[in-house]
Formats: sequence, C-alpha cells, structure tokens
Amino acid sequence: MKVRIGVIGTGAIGCEHARRLTKVLTGAEVVAVTDVNRASAEKLVAALGISAEVYGDGHELIAAGDVDAVLVTSWGPTHEEYVLAAIEAGKYVFCEKPLATTAEGCRRIVDAEIAHGNRLVQVGFMRPYDAGYRLLRQAIVDGDIGEPLMVHCAHRNPEVPEAYVTPMAIHDTVVHELDVLRWLLDDDYVSAQVIFPRTTKYSHSKLADPQIILLETAKGVRIDVEVFVNCKYGYDIQCSVVGEEGVANLPEPMSITTRKNASLSQNLLSDWKKRFIDAYDVELQDFIDGIKIRSLTGPTAWDGFAAAVACDACVKAQETGQIESISMPPRPPFYDAE
Repeated sequence: MKVRIGVIGTGAIGCEHARRLTKVLTGAEVVAVTDVNRASAEKLVAALGISAEVYGDGHELIAAGDVDAVLVTSWGPTHEEYVLAAIEAGKYVFCEKPLATTAEGCRRIVDAEIAHGNRLVQVGFMRPYDAGYRLLRQAIVDGDIGEPLMVHCAHRNPEVPEAYVTPMAIHDTVVHELDVLRWLLDDDYVSAQVIFPRTTKYSHSKLADPQIILLETAKGVRIDVEVFVNCKYGYDIQCSVVGEEGVANLPEPMSITTRKNASLSQNLLSDWKKRFIDAYDVELQDFIDGIKIRSLTGPTAWDGFAAAVACDACVKAQETGQIESISMPPRPPFYDAE
C-alpha cells in the first residue's frame, strides 16, 4: 500500500521532491498538487506523467480524502498555516524550512502537535541525513576525539540574487548549521554574536557579506560559522570539530582528481542541490517509512522551533552588534524519544 502524498508548492524544491517521490523513492505516490500558479502545478503533473489531481489551494488538497500525507514546499510565510491545517486533519506533514517564519509560529505548531497526541510533523532539515555529517556525529558519539571544545564551520555560495539581503544569511543560510550543530553536539545554544568583516565587492548595498556568527552552547562549546554567499569559486560546506584528544572534519564530497596541463585538480560543486542530493533522498524515504509504521524519526517540530529561536537571536545580534542571549524552554517530554 503506497502512501498517497499531496504537494503544496511546485517551485524548485517542490518539483524536485515530487520527482524523487515518483522516480527515485519507494512506497509513495504523488496524488495531488497545488500552487498559487496553477499552470506550474499542471506543468509538473504533465512532466512527471502522473494522474495527480490539481487543487485550487493547499486547504483543498489537505482536506482531500485520498491524501494521506502532505509536503509543504510553498512560500515560507504560508508554512505555518498549512502545517497547522494538516495537524488538525490528522495527516502527516513534511515541511521544508522554515517550519514557520517566527519562533512564535513554530511554537504554535509544537503545541498543536502535542495537543493532537501523535507526532505528525517532520521538518526538511536534510543535513542530519548526509553521510558525511553522520560519520562526523558517530566520531563524537564514540568518543574518538574526546569531548568537543570548538567547532569551525563555513557555508559558502558562489553567488546570490539581488533580493538576498543581510538577515537572509541567517534565516536562509545559517539556519542549516543552527539545526545540524544542535544534532551533532546534542546541545543547545545560549548566546550568539555576529561580526561583519570587510564586505566583498561582489555584494550590494543591502547585503553585508561575508559574516561570522559566534555561538556558545550550554555545555560551553564555542562555534564560529563563516557565511560567505558571493565567494565565486563554488558551493562549499565545511565543518571541523575540535575535541580534547583530536579533530574530526566533515568529509569532502567525492570527486576525481585530474592531472592535466601541468596541474593537479579536483572539480568543486556550484549547485547546492547536488551537494546534498543523496541526503534529500534519504530524508524523504525516512518520512515515507515512518508514516508506514506510524513513527516519524526525522527532525521534529521542536527542532524547527529551536532553529527559529536561534535565528531570531542571530538576527538581533546583526542589528545590535552585541552578544545576544538565547533562551530555550525545556523540551516537552512529547519529543524526548526523538
């Protein structure tokens, strides 16, 4: 019996997820789609060669009797509304980040899920599904490098559009580090500071680029994250955990080494989707498998809330130039098993 999935939002990531559900993964089928641009939804259905129903809006899709689960890949400000509607309908929902555009919105989703009594929400943080990050976490869990003391990270993009502005470095980019580092260290943040180095000539007046985010965790680990979204040379994700007895580094993506024209070289990725393509496959397969056994194990609504709280503090630190505290309430027992 396949899980019947409805996709809300047929932009780049919505189309990619619909493709992998149809062509790559097992145990699910796309039976419904919707988008604010109906033609976009119809084009996706035609391109995939499926007989999915095209609905007028997300609420119609959620209410459809033949939809078991929902993928929310629409514009960020609509996420909270659709996730809450899915919970109310008792349907599983996979929501791409952000879970909601504010921490308060994320908390409303957490509260609604707890009130429902069953875990229905998985957030689209894919890095915990990446093979390299899993190796890195296992090295920490196994004690290979002793207790972590520091973490050095970099998140670099070759370029961003003109509409990308300073706060987006947090909400759209560093949010991935904010999520995966909590998981990696099994820790929460207590403070954040943002430092602005000299701005690159490839930026524009509304974007300070690069930025350095300094974080402190409850266990005392110090973290620095360099965000550089106009670095020009490629898409580059780095993570180095310094422990008491050694250092563990995130593996580089597999790439052949070429000897040619008196040089030794390796190609670098420039497309973020290709860097984590396998992780996207694994996370959605995990969502499907979790639905079948009625037990989701991926990133929770609480993880979405924690990331939003940290993001808000980082944006405030951008504005004030000060060290801003991060205060997380105790995790509800509802999520303890995760």
